[in-house]
Amino acid sequence: MTRRTSTLVSRPATVWQNRKILGLLVKRDLSVRYASSALGYVWSVLDPLLMSAVYWFVFTKIFNGRHVGQEPYVIFLIVALLPWTWFQNGVVDSSHALQSESRLVRSTALPRELWAIRVVLSKGTEFLFSIPVLVVLILFFKPAVNANLWMFPAAMITQVIFMVGLALLLAPATVLLRDVDPLIKIAMRFLFYVSPIIYGVEDILKMDTPGWMKELFLLNPMTGIISGYRAGFFDQPVDPKIYLTALVISVLTLLAGQIVFSRLERQVLKEM
Repeated sequence: MTRRTSTLVSRPATVWQNRKILGLLVKRDLSVRYASSALGYVWSVLDPLLMSAVYWFVFTKIFNGRHVGQEPYVIFLIVALLPWTWFQNGVVDSSHALQSESRLVRSTALPRELWAIRVVLSKGTEFLFSIPVLVVLILFFKPAVNANLWMFPAAMITQVIFMVGLALLLAPATVLLRDVDPLIKIAMRFLFYVSPIIYGVEDILKMDTPGWMKELFLLNPMTGIISGYRAGFFDQPVDPKIYLTALVISVLTLLAGQIVFSRLERQVLKEM
């Protein structure tokens, strides 16, 4: 077995062996976040709810000739904005995971991947807290719930894989290169508009644009992930290739993250 193959097998196994500690770290993050907050977990859904309200008002009241998305548009928006909020906050915060806990990272014998993964899972737990609000909105607006609802949890799993991979790539890079942090913020703004949040995949595919641009759009993992979240609430046919593309790229990102993290770990510790 080569050294690289050994790394891909042994380090995830070590993380799994420490899963109870990972759970405690996630619980600690949530406790710290909500301990001094009067509204508690409401903050987890307030931002995407307000954003949905703004986009709904703009596209249905001000520009009532909207030709993107599906009805009910508010559900179309919120089903994408809730996981996007998880993605954006998780990527940004996990990129600082090693820096923010530098003393514990240096002084404990825990697998250092845990510090990045814990952020993804704590933000994911906040996403789970928002699902009851989504259920209430679905009961009120009554979208066309269908048999593709199973893709909602599948999209969640794919998003976890993708985000953990990004966390393992970005956490050491942020320590070693100061330019990474502003680049992440710029990338988040860019990704928001090239991901099917305020519009749908079908809106891009029917546009009169070069084929290579559409292919690049479909290579964005968030395209397939958001399509998976929406699949169970709208009658629009789902192209399995879009979701499978997101899954494959997410797995490759995770593998790359494991390799990069293990190779940069010693350098990161020296820098910290």
